[in-house]
Amino acid sequence: MRFSANVSILFKEAPFLERFGLAAEAGFSAVEFWWPSGEDLGEVEAAIRGAGLSVALFNFDAGDMPGGERGLVSDPGRVDQFRENVPVALDLARRLDCRRMNVLVGHEKDGMDREEQLALARENVAFAAEKAREADVTVMVEAVNTFENGPYLLYTTGQAVEFVKSVRPAVKIQHDFYHMQRMEGNLVATLRDIIGYIGHVQVADSPGRGEPGTGEIHYPYVLAELENLGYDGYVGLEYNPTTGTTEESFGWLPEELRGANVQVSDLKL
Repeated sequence: MRFSANVSILFKEAPFLERFGLAAEAGFSAVEFWWPSGEDLGEVEAAIRGAGLSVALFNFDAGDMPGGERGLVSDPGRVDQFRENVPVALDLARRLDCRRMNVLVGHEKDGMDREEQLALARENVAFAAEKAREADVTVMVEAVNTFENGPYLLYTTGQAVEFVKSVRPAVKIQHDFYHMQRMEGNLVATLRDIIGYIGHVQVADSPGRGEPGTGEIHYPYVLAELENLGYDGYVGLEYNPTTGTTEESFGWLPEELRGANVQVSDLKL
């Protein structure tokens, strides 16, 4: 497996465009990020190229993430915003040679039936997936915890699997162990059941969302099983460092391994 640094949550000690260089200096060869709202996309591309990085994944526009929004596809009033973002985001993916993109499906809306919202989300995810297929990009959806993210529509692995099974063209799951530990636990047994649906993995420890080794998830066991099941994609580091700097939080991941294809037994977990 390989690791990618999520620069929307890591290296927050620096402005966004500077984080790509910091990730490269820390030894990473790949990054991921949320939709870079407010940033000039040409400058984002230049920063990534200047740092010599690959992009493992990034999100379509999910609205005002710092303000608490978690996706547009299930909100009738925001669908146009999402659909207008799709070709823009896919063009950026093409320029960056990024082959995976994530959709956040949004919150339950007062006064709107949940199933009606899910149907709208499926329609819009399918729209993105069709356009993405033409660009050789795989679209994913993600289940996230409701403790920190409000009344999010998909909050268990089972719901995410049911959703992706119902969408054509086919989409995958972005599987975040932190969110699913908060919501349901049973990480390894669930992983064995759903490995075929997973397109990307993210990690943080629970309950504080710190780096692996700072909470209750036994990551040596979890990541070893992921490896045993044949997952050979990226593992995204999407955590809030508990240390004074982001660099200090990488003690579990030796620098010489951050940009390489590694075995779990080489980690210092």
